[in-house]
Amino acid sequence: MIRAIMAGTAVGALCAVLGVFVVQRGLSFIGDGLAHAAFGGIALGLLLGASVSHATWVALPFTVLVSLGISFVLRRGRMRGDSATGVFFAVSFALGVLFLGLRPLSAPPVNVESVLFGSILAVGPQDLLVMGAVCVLVGLAMAITWTRLAYATFDPELAKLSGVPVERLDDMLLALTAVVIVVAVKTVGIALVSSFIVIPAATARMLGRSLHRVTLYAVLLGVGGAALGLLLSYHLNVASGATIILVMGAFFALGLVVKRR
Repeated sequence: MIRAIMAGTAVGALCAVLGVFVVQRGLSFIGDGLAHAAFGGIALGLLLGASVSHATWVALPFTVLVSLGISFVLRRGRMRGDSATGVFFAVSFALGVLFLGLRPLSAPPVNVESVLFGSILAVGPQDLLVMGAVCVLVGLAMAITWTRLAYATFDPELAKLSGVPVERLDDMLLALTAVVIVVAVKTVGIALVSSFIVIPAATARMLGRSLHRVTLYAVLLGVGGAALGLLLSYHLNVASGATIILVMGAFFALGLVVKRR
């Protein structure tokens, strides 16, 4: 339970920070797309003979490549974010189903439910080390590029004219989101991981007026929702991942009430 709370709060904070920029750019659907890309990568790892836990190392570069592909199509294909994401969403998931079907009959059985819905209570010490490393990586990247990334998010055309490398920052944001999603799949699974990115950020946007306040609120909501959801799931003896998302959904509903007042 202690490891689960540590993992949940780490993932909640990471997804919240990235979610602020993802939601502001109108790319809320990107979380679902990259989560299903992670499914394709995990299935590829299983096809190559890796276990479920080690298949994430195959899913990591696979999902990053998909994120860069989405970024490229958005720039060159003149498509909206939801359209580009939807194409990669469908293709990646279909590849995952195909890869699972190509596994030999002698291969060990796979619990697909654990991949889809996660198992945060099964997080081990090695998983925590990986999450810690990702926290440092994302923290450093965001700290170094914060001002330029904010500029490129709110006014990309003017930022480009000012010499800000908008395209590189877009690639970095989507690549970091892909890395965090692959790491977070262990906690809440492919089906629910995008909620960690969208719900805290969307709720924080209703409550905060500046980027720093929105980010702070998003992190508090992500961390608090993960911790409270885990505690409730423990005492109610229900699914942890689903309970975390429902708690975050309750925060969003409360935010709507506060905003109306």
